[in-house]
Amino acid sequence: MIRVLLVDDHAVVRVGFRLLLQSVPEMSVVAEAESGEAACQMYLEFNPDVVVMDLAMPGMGGLEALRRIRSRHPQAQVLTLSAHDDPMHARRALQEGALGFLSKRSAPEALLEAVTAVAAGRRYLDPVLAQKLALSEFDGTGKSPIERLSEREFEVFVRLAGGATVQRIASDLNLSGSTIGTHLYNIKQKLGVANQSELTLIAIRHGLINA
Repeated sequence: MIRVLLVDDHAVVRVGFRLLLQSVPEMSVVAEAESGEAACQMYLEFNPDVVVMDLAMPGMGGLEALRRIRSRHPQAQVLTLSAHDDPMHARRALQEGALGFLSKRSAPEALLEAVTAVAAGRRYLDPVLAQKLALSEFDGTGKSPIERLSEREFEVFVRLAGGATVQRIASDLNLSGSTIGTHLYNIKQKLGVANQSELTLIAIRHGLINA
C-alpha cells in the first residue's frame, strides 16, 4: 500500500486527486493539507510514503515546505505539482530534493504513474516537461539571468513578481524584512531591473506566473 499525503490549497482539487488515487487498490490518501505549514506537521504525524504537493500555495508555499520537510526528513519522497509547466519551476523543485515534478495539465493516469515511480524511489518527470528541460540545456536558454538566482532568491523573486509585499514574504518564509530586502536588492542586480513591475514582466515572459 502506497500511503499518500495530499497537499493543495484548493479543496476541489484535493477531492479530485483523492478520488483518482484511491481508485487504485494499492494507493491510499492518509491525510490532506491545505498549506505548506500543515504539510510539515502532517508529514511528522503520518509519515507517508509519498507527498503529493502543489508548489503554488498561500503562506509558506510548496517550495519552502519541500525544503523544510527534506531538511528534517531526508528520506521523504515528494512529487511536486504545478499549474505552470515551465522548466524553471521543475528545475528548482528537483534541486530542492523533489523526486518528481508533474504539470497539473497532465492526463490523470500520469499522476498514478508518477506516484508509483516516486514511491519506488525513482525520479519522474512529465515527458513534455523533460523535453523542455533537455532543450533548455541544449540550446542555452536554461542559462537565462534567472538561473543566476540562488534557490532563496528565486522563491522571493516569484513571490514578488506575483504581487506579494516584502513584509508578507518575510512572514511566510519566517525571515526578517531586512533579509528579504537584501534578497530583493540582489535579485534586481542580477536581473538588471529597477522595480517590481519589471520583475513581474520577466516572470510572465518566462511562464513563471500568469499574465
